Amino acid sequence: MAASHQPAFSRTIFHVDMDAFFVSVEELYDPSLKGKAVVVGGQRHERGVVSAASYEARKFGVHSALPLRTAAKLCPHAIFVNGHPERYRECSEKVYKVLTAFSPQVEMASIDEAYLEMTGTARLHGPPMKAAHKLHHRMKEETQLNCSIGIGSSRLIAKVSSAQAKPNGVLWIVPGEEAKFLAPLDVREIPGVGKVMESHLHALGIKKVGDLARLEESELGERFGKWGLALAGKARGEDAGGWFDTEVGADISAKSISHEHTYNEDTADANQLEATLMRLSEMVGRRLREANFYARTIQLKLRYKDFSTITRAHTLPAATQLDGEIFEQARTLFRRNWKAGREVRLLGVQASSFEAQAEQIDLLEGGQQQRWKNALAAADRLRDKFGESSVKLAGGMRGTFRERTHENPSGLPGKSKAR
Repeated sequence: MAASHQPAFSRTIFHVDMDAFFVSVEELYDPSLKGKAVVVGGQRHERGVVSAASYEARKFGVHSALPLRTAAKLCPHAIFVNGHPERYRECSEKVYKVLTAFSPQVEMASIDEAYLEMTGTARLHGPPMKAAHKLHHRMKEETQLNCSIGIGSSRLIAKVSSAQAKPNGVLWIVPGEEAKFLAPLDVREIPGVGKVMESHLHALGIKKVGDLARLEESELGERFGKWGLALAGKARGEDAGGWFDTEVGADISAKSISHEHTYNEDTADANQLEATLMRLSEMVGRRLREANFYARTIQLKLRYKDFSTITRAHTLPAATQLDGEIFEQARTLFRRNWKAGREVRLLGVQASSFEAQAEQIDLLEGGQQQRWKNALAAADRLRDKFGESSVKLAGGMRGTFRERTHENPSGLPGKSKAR
């Protein structure tokens, strides 16, 4: 590479992405799955969506978020496996342990990917490629799982290069070569560019990142506002806006926390529906306590058999993180808005409008509220140790369902937990 292109000082960021993580973990428990078309997330006849697919299944067009029934049609010979979130959390903890031994600044972007700030670690681990190969080897040795590592001068470059290194590879984009690396890639490869933005860019004749880089920044800003200016920076390989506004390892607060459940068979059983709301409220409360948030707004999502969907929200007089208070509000919204006898396909509970701590609690209710807080903290500790389904409030017993397997569950390694 031409020395003139290389800046005097450059950051070194690793993006470590575990290969087909959910599938790979299932293979550890059942080695007979190796080399086969495997779909994780539920059974072929169920209404849910695919959480992950093995590389063999992906060849048939199966991918995450695809309906399970569609996946069964595309790949009839696939083996369908229920997700096991406890296993994934356990393996993610092992991954996190390996990563934190390499860098003090680690940010788990999801259960199976992380950014590492590696600037200034050359004396400890050697130059970037040597350090990455060392990490690659240690990850396999200590977790029995494969990963791909992207190395770049920004998080964006590290993330895009790890995708290009898959599966089980390492790719370093030398400082000064970022734009050259990005130019031939589809615009969709830029993190944050979804289907809608992709179609807008295609309409302007922009299909490759290089096409985007040739546009004037002012024109992008005019057409797409703040996001257009961020796009211009991303096309140059910079951590510009959107996902990359903070330092690696900085605490990025969620704007809302939600859980929802799709029934395998539509139901109009009021007891069953309210039990589901109780279970969803527990799951939302658990995430709030883990993040040490108190929510002021509770929202209900209600989808009927014909897919018509309503959402209703209510702002509480005082913010909460208690399961019972969340459920009470969700149930009130449900009773006001559900048309009795009408079959329901999906229910969801969302908490938002976060505050760092609740206002001073009412002295008369304070003792009871504190007892609830203590009880729920104890329940959370048991769930940490024995799994999410190990403790349930009585009201949620009938609402039992499998925890959905997804990339950002409760208990994500490295995230602050309320005590």
